Amino acid sequence: MRVHIRNINETEFVCSALILPMLEGEGTDYYKIINKSLNGLIKKVVVSKEFNGKHNELCLIHSEGTIKPDRILLIGLGKKKEITPEKLRQAGGKAISYLGNLNNKNIALSAGIISALKLSPVDFIEGGLLADYRFLRYKREKNHKEIKEITVLSNENLYKETRWIETVATATHFARDLVNTPSNDMTPSALVRAARSLKNISVKVIDKAKAADLGMGAYLSVTRGSVEPPKFIVITYKGKNIPPVALIGKSITFDSGGISLKPGEGMEKMKYDMAGGAAVLGAIKAASEMNMPVHIVGILPAAENLPGGSASKPGDVVKTIGGKTIEIISTDAEGRLALADAIEYAKRFKPSAIIDIATLTGACSITFGSEVIAMMGNNESIMEKMKKASAETAEKVWQMPLFDEYKDYIKSDIADLKNSGGRSGSLSSSAYFLKEFAGETPWVHLDIAGTAWIDKDRPYIPKGATGIGVRLLLSFLKLL
Repeated sequence: MRVHIRNINETEFVCSALILPMLEGEGTDYYKIINKSLNGLIKKVVVSKEFNGKHNELCLIHSEGTIKPDRILLIGLGKKKEITPEKLRQAGGKAISYLGNLNNKNIALSAGIISALKLSPVDFIEGGLLADYRFLRYKREKNHKEIKEITVLSNENLYKETRWIETVATATHFARDLVNTPSNDMTPSALVRAARSLKNISVKVIDKAKAADLGMGAYLSVTRGSVEPPKFIVITYKGKNIPPVALIGKSITFDSGGISLKPGEGMEKMKYDMAGGAAVLGAIKAASEMNMPVHIVGILPAAENLPGGSASKPGDVVKTIGGKTIEIISTDAEGRLALADAIEYAKRFKPSAIIDIATLTGACSITFGSEVIAMMGNNESIMEKMKKASAETAEKVWQMPLFDEYKDYIKSDIADLKNSGGRSGSLSSSAYFLKEFAGETPWVHLDIAGTAWIDKDRPYIPKGATGIGVRLLLSFLKLL
């Protein structure tokens, strides 16, 4: 869906549907001219209480030739004092999803009331773009009704902002596609192809033999039970000659738990265990297309975690690229093994910061449901920037403790560390495990286990893969 900006009267713009945002309890005063042209229809539905302007409330009116738009869609923004950019995104997602299902090809948004509130209509449009997504790759009949274009009717210069949200939404859809793709097609090799599809970047792939030569024993222990070859993917985008930010995405393309086998119920969703890697790819895709003045090293330690005759076993001890030894308590705590080698490898680039994003712990889902990303790290300044990015995007993060006492949870009797400290405190102890490899390098961990997949539609996030992290990471990069 393409976005255009036009300074033209709403009643004169030819389109299949015109969106009119409405305030709860404010009546129709803002749309007096349009209401008069529609013979009072807007006022009638408001006076009759058929439409009240509550947040995300919808009402469709047919213009019957009285004005150029064929239909008018009223969308409630809620009470004036309670409207936020996130509520605008949600309203945009709700309105544009509704109109798309009615097979409208070209629609328009009356932006005046949003601008009068000193908010940006671009937030409304962003919600619509993010909502306009369906995963149809495996559908024989692809009957998705698609809106071709939306025009913002405004006298503001919104070109730069709309180009940004178009690029970000496309990158988010790219990440969603990767995560929604089943693991028989989304293998480590497929992630290599996805990385190589990006523009203005370089890609280095470390195969199994080279990873062994480098000493990546923790990462390679994850893949021993699978016939799919592991791919340690390193992507570089250099928009500015400065020390890089290392973005590391957990990229387990299917996680059965290995010998520590997961329950069968819901295991089909474990294709989503590479959602961190997808978020990193999506962020780099948008950053490179927008020529952002940043230097990014993206690292995706891609592998499958399956049981088998050669699979790693509980009790095994492996060594990382930096020489630390790890006792494997659970082969289902495999993500942190892959990330340990990835973090130590990233330090070779002397990054200004390391950000890892991972579907790491079931404890995150239990603690926060599907609402919040758990954040931990060793650098308050970096985490404050991540909180600002969270506030801007509404991809919510919440800082969790990382006290030194958690080190005792991962002490091993026979190795330097063990990869699991048990259920108690596992959200923080798993992050403390990663902290041991970050050392003094500024580092932040984002656990997206609860937020990377949802089972019910939301206003601008269809059920399935959410693409969480793409928008958050891009907003974070803008703050550097």
